[in-house]
Amino acid sequence: MLSSKQIPGVASHPECDTYAWFSQRAWVEIDLAALSYNVRQVAGYLSPCTKLMAVVKADAYGHGAVTVAQTALQSGASWLGVATVPEGIQLREAGIKAPILILGATHTPEQIQAIAQWQMQPTLCSPKQALIFADTLAAIKCDSPVPVHIKLDTGMSRLGTNWQQAGEFVQLVKRLPHLALASIYSHLATADSPDPAIMKAQHRRFQEAIAHIKGLGIELPCLHLANSAATLADSSLHYDIVRVGLAVYGLYPSTHLQNTIKLQPVLQLKARVTQVKTIAAGTGVSYGHRFIAPRELRLAVVGIGYADGVPRHLSNKMQVLIRGQRVPQIGTITMDQLMVDVTAIPDLQEGEIVTLLGEQGKEQITADDWAKELNTISWEILCGFKHRLPRVAVM
Repeated sequence: MLSSKQIPGVASHPECDTYAWFSQRAWVEIDLAALSYNVRQVAGYLSPCTKLMAVVKADAYGHGAVTVAQTALQSGASWLGVATVPEGIQLREAGIKAPILILGATHTPEQIQAIAQWQMQPTLCSPKQALIFADTLAAIKCDSPVPVHIKLDTGMSRLGTNWQQAGEFVQLVKRLPHLALASIYSHLATADSPDPAIMKAQHRRFQEAIAHIKGLGIELPCLHLANSAATLADSSLHYDIVRVGLAVYGLYPSTHLQNTIKLQPVLQLKARVTQVKTIAAGTGVSYGHRFIAPRELRLAVVGIGYADGVPRHLSNKMQVLIRGQRVPQIGTITMDQLMVDVTAIPDLQEGEIVTLLGEQGKEQITADDWAKELNTISWEILCGFKHRLPRVAVM
């Protein structure tokens, strides 16, 4: 069913000709029913008493943070994860009251004041950062303690204090005024690998750190460790919260995890045919003539390009769906347009819909397909779609 409920900045659904912008050249379609389904699937897979944090950083992986957050919370998530202070403020300004964890590092007085004002929860990565927080909160006369989450580096070698210094770090935070210890967590570097050795080593380090903290007589706060891959791979990693991003959006972190739960891709990428023409054998197509027509063929120009997030490196390597058929993209993908060979659809007309990612009929093209061709990951594909593409919510 089509819905006129839109992600901010979008007025209506482009396939519904009762709306003014029926002629929209390209858009990203967000299936809220699929999103809700995925959240329920993940929540049902969790250990009892484990809460679900929907990771909605990077504009919910390009899906639209506010609408995704609202839908995820309605469907079983109880926490939200963002990367930056402005991402959290955007959710608060939309009226979202759920706990928001800022996964990135924050240091400046402006960031700290905003965290307190908007009732967000920061990640503390070092004793120095903890001291800065305490001093700044004292200077602004913060009325109530700010819940903080201590991050330990157990092998990711990114943010966090070395796990062997966990006890000292926690003791410092417990002593500092204006801070309330909300959780201790870490992040796994290889949870999507079929070989669990490194993941298990990180888990052991996390367990040792927690045991040391407990041995100091400190009551343990909330604990969390698992991302999407770890959530699907091993229930012993669930702890009190799991931080799930990619699986919420209907994609698997690795092929070996595809049999755990059923997920539905949430995002579809669509555009319209803007011109159809016939070209003769031997005719070059697009910049550099990297495609030469081997025969007379029908060519369709599609109103989307690399400025919208379609990788130029997919030139002559991708297919699109038109009327449920796969047709090849030809020639170099340009900034605003690309070309496809529609010889197999001789009566194709301008204005018809092209699906670049998603389903038509029995055919499906996914972000994983693009990622495999480009030797990258589906996360990068999803986050690459630019905001001149409207995000349109459908039910």
